[in-house]
Amino acid sequence: MAHVELSLSGAFVPQARTPAEAEFVTSVERWTSTVAGAEEPCLVVDNNGLILAVSPSGSELLGLGKPAEAIGRRLGEALQLIDFTASAGQLDEPEADKIPPLLAVRSESLARGLLRVAGEPPLTVDAIATPLRSGDRVAGSLTFLSPVRY
Repeated sequence: MAHVELSLSGAFVPQARTPAEAEFVTSVERWTSTVAGAEEPCLVVDNNGLILAVSPSGSELLGLGKPAEAIGRRLGEALQLIDFTASAGQLDEPEADKIPPLLAVRSESLARGLLRVAGEPPLTVDAIATPLRSGDRVAGSLTFLSPVRY
């Protein structure tokens, strides 16, 4: 017959600890620093649509100039968004507000869609955006970008 022996060595008392620095950094701040050094085309905007970070390849893809020059600008104003018609007319503000980075903030859910940026030739980009939370509220969005080649 098997024999089991149990030994208790005193009560477990959790030790008080100082919170790690990472506990004070918001997800927006973490993603902002990650995106700034990322190789992939991506960007972070805050809940007002201001660009907080853009990767070098994302800035180049979207024609934003140097990443540092794009920071603090409104995404809808920084991009020259055009429609998908043959005339490539400029998007009006209500339509421009529906691009994935801004829609993810407003809808508080994942957003995916195509956006078209003015240029010669115009650029079509597939964008997938996720909201970034700070506690129980949405504080911004993280968007990954991929050029559509056709």
